[in-house]
Amino acid sequence: MNIHLAKLSKFANRVMVILLLCFFSMVACQIRYSIPEEMKNGSLIGNVAQDLGLDLKRLRSGRARIVTGENNQYTELKTDKGILVVNERIDREQLCGDVTPCSFSFEIILENPMELHHITIEVLDVNDHPPVFKKSDIMLDISESANVGARFVLDNAEDLDVGVNGLQNYVLTSNDNFVLKQHVNPDGSKYAEMVLQKQLDREEVPSLSLKLIAVDGGNPQRSGTVNINIIVLDANDNAPVFNQSVYKATVIENAAKGTNIVTVNATDADRGSNGHITYSISNVKSNIADLLSINQVTGVLSVSGPIDFEKDKKFELRIDAKDQGGLTDSSKVIIEVTDVNDNAPTINVMSFTTPVTEDSPPGTTIGIINVKDLDSGDNGQVNCRIEQNAPFKIKSSLRNYYTLVTDTVLDRESVSDYNITVVATDAGMPPLSTKRTFHLKVSDVNDNSPVFSQGVYNAFVAENNSPGVSLLTVRAKDPDENQNARISYILEDMDLDGSPVSRSVSVNAESGVIHAVRSFDYEKIKLLVFVVKAQDGGSPPLSSNVTVKILIQDQNDNPPQVLYPVQTGGSLVAEIVPRSADVGYLVTKVVAVDVDSGQNAWLSYKLQKATDRALFEVGLQNGEIRTIRQVTDKDAVKQRLTVIVEDNGQPSRSATVIVNVAVADSFPEVLSEFTDFTHDKEYNDNLTFYLVLALAVVSFLFITCLVVIISVKIYRWRQSRILYHSNLPVIPYYPPRYSDTLGTGTLQHVYNYEVCRTTDSRKSDCKFGRAGSQNVLIMDTSSTGTMQRIQNEKSILDEPDSPIEVMKIYRWRQSRILYHSNLPVIPYYPPHYSDTLVTGTLQHVYNYKVCRTTDSIKSDCKFSRAGSQNLLIMDPSSTGTMQWIQNENSIQTLL
Repeated sequence: MNIHLAKLSKFANRVMVILLLCFFSMVACQIRYSIPEEMKNGSLIGNVAQDLGLDLKRLRSGRARIVTGENNQYTELKTDKGILVVNERIDREQLCGDVTPCSFSFEIILENPMELHHITIEVLDVNDHPPVFKKSDIMLDISESANVGARFVLDNAEDLDVGVNGLQNYVLTSNDNFVLKQHVNPDGSKYAEMVLQKQLDREEVPSLSLKLIAVDGGNPQRSGTVNINIIVLDANDNAPVFNQSVYKATVIENAAKGTNIVTVNATDADRGSNGHITYSISNVKSNIADLLSINQVTGVLSVSGPIDFEKDKKFELRIDAKDQGGLTDSSKVIIEVTDVNDNAPTINVMSFTTPVTEDSPPGTTIGIINVKDLDSGDNGQVNCRIEQNAPFKIKSSLRNYYTLVTDTVLDRESVSDYNITVVATDAGMPPLSTKRTFHLKVSDVNDNSPVFSQGVYNAFVAENNSPGVSLLTVRAKDPDENQNARISYILEDMDLDGSPVSRSVSVNAESGVIHAVRSFDYEKIKLLVFVVKAQDGGSPPLSSNVTVKILIQDQNDNPPQVLYPVQTGGSLVAEIVPRSADVGYLVTKVVAVDVDSGQNAWLSYKLQKATDRALFEVGLQNGEIRTIRQVTDKDAVKQRLTVIVEDNGQPSRSATVIVNVAVADSFPEVLSEFTDFTHDKEYNDNLTFYLVLALAVVSFLFITCLVVIISVKIYRWRQSRILYHSNLPVIPYYPPRYSDTLGTGTLQHVYNYEVCRTTDSRKSDCKFGRAGSQNVLIMDTSSTGTMQRIQNEKSILDEPDSPIEVMKIYRWRQSRILYHSNLPVIPYYPPHYSDTLVTGTLQHVYNYKVCRTTDSIKSDCKFSRAGSQNLLIMDPSSTGTMQWIQNENSIQTLL
């Protein structure tokens, strides 16, 4: 057996063709293939055309197809190659469970003439499931008084595979107390028992832990494991014993939950807790455990789930009886399921043709149906008929197959479609029936032209429309169906104002929506007239035409245009009003037009601005400008009126016109007043800007000058303060070789000088040189800080001898000396002197010596302490001696 199954797995794609049956006047054959489960989609099963002796052309002309009924379509027929391939993954366990051999059947139907070929596919098992225990642990309570040879039935493993791939044997881990024995149930399943070969001793070994391994025979081999936990109990001499080894019972399908099936009974010779028995179901498949249950105390086996005869026709299970000491006994229960008529017939559509042309002859096949009933016996016998009175009839071709044909000629114009109801009724008590309605449409030939819903289509569109905007939709109907009623809309070729109509409008061929191709201008075109054709899709096509009129509606898209007075850019036009003009005098008339139409062209005139609004008015409708009072001599000659012209559109558009009016009696007066009138607008527009700009510039310049003047004043004031509070001589400085002798700011003459400064004790030497010069510079280091020049030594003797008079002379000549001096003036702050407080006074005075030089001639300067009232006399002669004089009286001594 194992060798045979292995060969079938190895040559899974090899075809076994068996001719089973040919009957009736029609061809009916049966073939059989064997394939392994889990084959990939598209895998080859067999060459049906070759095995059935059919030509590929016959398969195509007969519209060969597979009929599976309610089953999944696991296979697919390739009519172009004549082969049968896998269409869907096939799981043998899901398809057949533990039933072997596993197979499924279907039919291949051909038409004209009809042929029925029965195909059976046997699915071979592969080892894709390991043995599995329902529990991860088995708990056993075994008395220590259990006799050697005592048997303990173990939970069996379940392997969904069959044959060699199914469960083969059990293996128990090595131990000293138990050995494993295997048994086979009548249904072929295997279970194991542990047999005690060495008596247990609870005091020595209170518990044992073993493993039971279930192994299948597949390649590769798969296995499952369960832990056996044994608790050793005290002595229990007698095991429970069933009064029957096999119990048999029947149960009707769809029995209510809780319905009692059979009661099992076991007795135990022990007393007390050791004689208390509990019942349980063991070694049962998972599907049975969900359908049946047993009362642990009474042993009543009852229904716990829905029982279906079509799924399970018989149940076989084992009942265990266990006492409190852990001893058990088991008995088999066989339950037969009784069928009831609980399944209505099912109608499966094998083939149905719709639509059918109205000229089809009577007897035309429009459908093939398959009717099945899952019940057995009379409950599965089915009768088929058509419910209502319709021009169709049903004929039985083969067992469970029926053909639906036409009975009379069909007329689509009378009835365009039919609802055909087929009723299938079984022979059960009470009978069950099923209805299936087929919707059949009748097609016709193209004998009707499209018809428009209107004779003429009119539409309106506002001018200045966006290109592509939808204008209107034309609709036509065709009483035909399908392609014959598919209407296409076509724009007929014609000219509109010298150009093709396609440049103005377009029509959607499917929807009939007419779009504007361009923007329309009412002022250029006011009406579009063209023709649209509706054509169906029949062969030959039929068509009809309709006229479409598009009326262009005016929009207020043009502002009024002023014709008079003419607005010129360079010249000036003015209306002259004499000063003698009366009230209502017609000055002029504003003439304007609007190219729009209707109320968009209705114009109104308003006076927007005027030099004197109390003098003129404008007619609202006619645009006439008239005086509203008597003109006087006080009225200005130049009168400027701004008139706005508005149309009546929504929104309104306007234009502005300026009317120049001269109130004068003579032309020269008008001419003199209007000379610069043309520049008023530009002047008025820019006047404010220039005034603001000029004001900003003048303000900026004024503030800048003010800041500069204040800064100069502050600087000069600080300089005067420095000279006023300083106790040291102040020597203005000019660049070498230059001096301002005339007080004009221009440096004249060239001199060479050398100055030496030092921070030595109390003397400094300065040497100055100039050819022929016999001048003496007298410096007063007092608070006045004056400085004078004496022409030579003799000039001092010529002056009065009084020191006061000498000082007056010195002070009188001070300005002259400074004015005419040819010596450089060097302002200088001695070292360690600075104006730290910015007050103009030098602080922190020390003795110093300064030396400066620019040539070979030397000059020596000697200075005294700060704070003394001394005069400095400088002699630029050959000796070049300069000394400090203690006071004015010492001058006489020096002289």
